[in-house]
Amino acid sequence: MIKLHPHAQDRLLERGATTAEVTVTVERGESFPAKYGRTGFRRNFTYNNTWRGKQYATKQIEAHAVKEDKDWLVITIVTRYF
Repeated sequence: MIKLHPHAQDRLLERGATTAEVTVTVERGESFPAKYGRTGFRRNFTYNNTWRGKQYATKQIEAHAVKEDKDWLVITIVTRYF
């Protein structure tokens, strides 16, 4: 199971991500070591849309999470558009 920390939940709207995108990122994205002993997950999504007045083809979601028993707790997310 993938859970979102309140901090990550608060960042979804302001960074243009959805819960579904974060879930797919953790389940099927590339993993990498992150700061503070966390695990990062990264995945690119086809976007072809406008974000803050500019057109972008791709949206990249990066989720930083910690393992809690068998679950992942996503602490924060980063979104990049290109």
